[in-house]
Amino acid sequence: MEPKEIGAPEAKTRLSQLLEQVRKGATFFITKRGQPVAELRPVKLPNRRPRFGCDKNRVRIRADLDAPIPPFKEFGL
Repeated sequence: MEPKEIGAPEAKTRLSQLLEQVRKGATFFITKRGQPVAELRPVKLPNRRPRFGCDKNRVRIRADLDAPIPPFKEFGL
């Protein structure tokens, strides 16, 4: 979508409408006296959910994982 130019006073009065259009993918250049000063565009958020299997070959489970824990000599057990 081609960015549209909009003046600062008009952007101020129509902000809610502009945000709804941005949510749908529109981009705007906000201008002051004909010069672009800001860009209003959709935010690209990172995918926060880890991918299944992302730790493959990085985590190792030892064969003695479920072996009894040896007594602690320091504590007299």
